[in-house]
Amino acid sequence: MVTAQRLPPSLIPLDAALAAVLRDVGPVQPIVLPPADALRCIAAEMPALRAYPPHDVAVSDGWAMRANDLVGASSYAPFPLAEPPVWVAAGAAMPEGTDCVVDADAVDTSGPLPQVLAEAIPGQGVRRAGGDIAVGRTVIAAGEPLLPRGQLLARAAGLQVLRVRRPRLRIVNVANGELTAQLIADTARLAGAAVVVIESAPDVAAIANALDTDGCDLMVTIGGTGVGHTDAVANALATRGTLIAHGIALQPGRTTAIGRIHTTPVVALPGAPDQAFAAWWAIALPLLDRLSGRRSRKTLALPLERKIASGVGVAEVVLLIREQGSWAALATGDLSLDAIARAEALLIVPGAAEGFAAGTVVDAYILRE
Repeated sequence: MVTAQRLPPSLIPLDAALAAVLRDVGPVQPIVLPPADALRCIAAEMPALRAYPPHDVAVSDGWAMRANDLVGASSYAPFPLAEPPVWVAAGAAMPEGTDCVVDADAVDTSGPLPQVLAEAIPGQGVRRAGGDIAVGRTVIAAGEPLLPRGQLLARAAGLQVLRVRRPRLRIVNVANGELTAQLIADTARLAGAAVVVIESAPDVAAIANALDTDGCDLMVTIGGTGVGHTDAVANALATRGTLIAHGIALQPGRTTAIGRIHTTPVVALPGAPDQAFAAWWAIALPLLDRLSGRRSRKTLALPLERKIASGVGVAEVVLLIREQGSWAALATGDLSLDAIARAEALLIVPGAAEGFAAGTVVDAYILRE
């Protein structure tokens, strides 16, 4: 979508803006949460787990036996048992002295003595102690997002709480940015943030009053970043704290502003969804990842199907989709909502580059985790 837009008088390069707003920002302190509440949060250092299962268990229903006792057993040479075998259900602990589970039809119990009609091997039908979780294993490496499979390990190990980092994000929606505010809030929650959304009227006093950083680690505003009569966020930020820059050499998202109130970084995103989406990925998300102690996000290196052209001096956001082992550009610089929804990856072309030639291998951020 191409829109006529009044811009700030000067634009700061994206890399300079990012370096300035990231300065002195470090991970927040870990908190403890129940596994159900920790989903998508970024793991902090976790204790080593106990082995699971804690003892050998049956994988399937059957007769628990010792494999060495059954050597040579067959339907032609049944092996008689002096005592009836023990029946175990799947998941039950293996009786002491047994090391295999024999199927029900492999034991004939119709005569006076039960007879085994087949051999077995040690470990057959058995999950060994520590087979699911080895002793000393951690739920997840520090810096990784906690996903359902990590929760599975935590619950299996009996952990009641997990140590995670969950930055507190406050979103200030400056009039008529509901669609964009919801997009950013949903995206931030997926990134592991605790999100609060508040509304503000589009005047300097109201916005400045809403820029209360008490109890938040990152502040993001939506809308009001242009240079029109009702665009007051930059002035409000300068009134309340420090305005580092208003106008970033980023397409889309040139009217983005950055600043700081006390020690809390503030990112003022434009109200249009495509511009806010681009500036979120280029500036706000790196801040959130720094606060959560997250490891580098996943990228995928593939060759470009066609050339990507870009203007020098302005970093451009490109949305990509995979086609036959290559990256194909869905949109460059101006992003439709359909392209945002369909994209598999995002690439930021540096402001110093004129783009990339066809066949160039580029490392793009994966949007679908």
